[in-house]
Amino acid sequence: MILARVVGTIVATRKDPRLEGRKLLILKPVSPEGGDESGYVIAVDTVSAGNRETVIAVSGSSARMAEGCKDAPVDCAIVGIVDTVQLDRRES
Repeated sequence: MILARVVGTIVATRKDPRLEGRKLLILKPVSPEGGDESGYVIAVDTVSAGNRETVIAVSGSSARMAEGCKDAPVDCAIVGIVDTVQLDRRES
């Protein structure tokens, strides 16, 4: 799973027919503390995520198991919108 922030959208007027009507979003991976990590990811939105929201995304075969992605050419899908992130900072 990937923790990421929605930073943009993709508009593709010509695409695989199995992606018709699907919203494509640009994600910026983030650390649990909220800091940006390197790179960007394009994901199919299955949960109606909005701009700047923190989301959970899955990739690979897990993405194809997301709602509405079966048999579609999907490598990354947004499967959750994050409300809060809490890290356990106990010392060992």
